[in-house]
Amino acid sequence: MRALTLRWSPAEGWRGIVPSVADGPCLVLYVAGREALESGARHRELRDAFPGAMVAGCSTGGQIDESDVVDEGVQALKLDFDATRLRLVTERLAAEGESRDCGRRLGVALAAPDLAGVLLISEGLAVNAGDLVAGLQEGIGAGVPIVGGLAGDGPHFRRTLVGAGDEVPMPGMVAAIGFFGHAVRFGHGCASGWDAFGPLRSITASEGRVLRELDGEPALDLYERYLGPEAAGLPGTGLLYPLRIWDAEEPRHDVLRTLLGVDRDARSLIFAADLPVGWRAQLMRGRFGGLADGAAAAAGAGALAAAAGDSAAFIVSCVGRRLMMGQRVEEEVLAARECLPPSMRVLGFYSYGEIAPHPMTGRSELHNQTMTVLTLTEAPR
Repeated sequence: MRALTLRWSPAEGWRGIVPSVADGPCLVLYVAGREALESGARHRELRDAFPGAMVAGCSTGGQIDESDVVDEGVQALKLDFDATRLRLVTERLAAEGESRDCGRRLGVALAAPDLAGVLLISEGLAVNAGDLVAGLQEGIGAGVPIVGGLAGDGPHFRRTLVGAGDEVPMPGMVAAIGFFGHAVRFGHGCASGWDAFGPLRSITASEGRVLRELDGEPALDLYERYLGPEAAGLPGTGLLYPLRIWDAEEPRHDVLRTLLGVDRDARSLIFAADLPVGWRAQLMRGRFGGLADGAAAAAGAGALAAAAGDSAAFIVSCVGRRLMMGQRVEEEVLAARECLPPSMRVLGFYSYGEIAPHPMTGRSELHNQTMTVLTLTEAPR
């Protein structure tokens, strides 16, 4: 496998591109702010520069370029494989309620005995990402890891874009890339680093992603009491206080859920994925050192699969982590980078949701407020 970093800026255009026709399986991944992608020009330029390559990317809440966090331009990574087959499949989501069926169709299209892993890049707002991942897992089988993330739109939460193949970046797009064969090393890691605060509670009323009550009390009332003056900034300030949830019968299988919306009339909160009635819940808050430690843990787990030679890491971290860390956000990227091989090329983005196998159960699912790391390499011949 060979990895090449590419960058675009308004002043200089593309740097690193040497136009060529792929003589083997080739994947080009890109990330950028929404404004840089809306015209579709950057996607078409990459597609034209590398005929035969699979081109896919998304809008973000910030890009990760090696050990830097940037907001300008477009960052991309070209991966040429020697002994790995690739397949790109896409779907358009017409409605959030179709998420599970959409995922299942993608999975059926990719299913094969030698499928080693799937990179999933999805619309970031009008999707039930938990259902999307569950449907994809049903289609490909429980043993195949799924890693990726939801497109972002900075702190605005207005419109997210995904481009793939012949489709330029647009809302509603979901892209899944399958990696096939025994040569590819598909490593992954996932960790959070948030701290719990406040008492343990029970989810007593919810409908899908809508949380109505905790311990019989309107969910918004509880958030307003605990956040104090910060509650005036909801839902934005809610990114700094995710909710940890888990099934009481499976306490080690906990996940974080990000607050995305508020219904002040109904006194309810809208999260990124389902919150089942009867599950336990606890508020979380961030700490700089804790988030950096979580990033290092995710990268360390992903690096275990890296082999000698060229390799690449695709990092997806939550936009809420970036907002919490502010000017110190590069600390988590540096912590992750230090746990990866020095020669490994690194590309990533800040997202509205992260996808990876759960560290305890091994089941692929949606995470929030985590850092996930995918490493790709091929075994030496």
